[in-house]
Amino acid sequence: MASVKIMDQEAIRRAVLRMAHEILEKNKGIDHLAFVGIRTRGVILAQRLKKAIKEIEGVDLPVGILDITLYRDDLTLISSKPLVRETLIDFDITDLKIVLVDDVFYTGRTIRAGLNALVDFGRPASIQLAVLVDRGHRELPIRADFVGKNIPTAKNQNVQVILGESDGKTDEVIVED
Repeated sequence: MASVKIMDQEAIRRAVLRMAHEILEKNKGIDHLAFVGIRTRGVILAQRLKKAIKEIEGVDLPVGILDITLYRDDLTLISSKPLVRETLIDFDITDLKIVLVDDVFYTGRTIRAGLNALVDFGRPASIQLAVLVDRGHRELPIRADFVGKNIPTAKNQNVQVILGESDGKTDEVIVED
């Protein structure tokens, strides 16, 4: 299996910093802003965005953790006993501008599940989408508001995001055939 490194640790760091600036610009600052990361790497990226914004603005924004397992439309295809992990959103999302964060944006089905799960917690003023990698091949009419890197891929390729916090390795994004 051939693999190509698309982003290294420094490219990921720069992409997160740029996305943080774009989020601040689009939202005209930090008022009523919060992050919700989709497990697992979306949570890590949400924490990194929070840290970048704290360095820029000096303010800690809330970050929630969202498990979308039970909202997936392919749940029965994955396992007869899916692993459901904790969702932790310990703030009221009502009337907040929520930035939903994930690592790889592909068909849009994961994001649809995330949107469905998120609105069970309240009615945000808006939901924006931030992804590290957009690989195309959308099946649903969903688009990302903030993208670290667009990577054109073939459907048979796999995009793997490796982050130190979850994988114990140096950050990188790899495309595998």
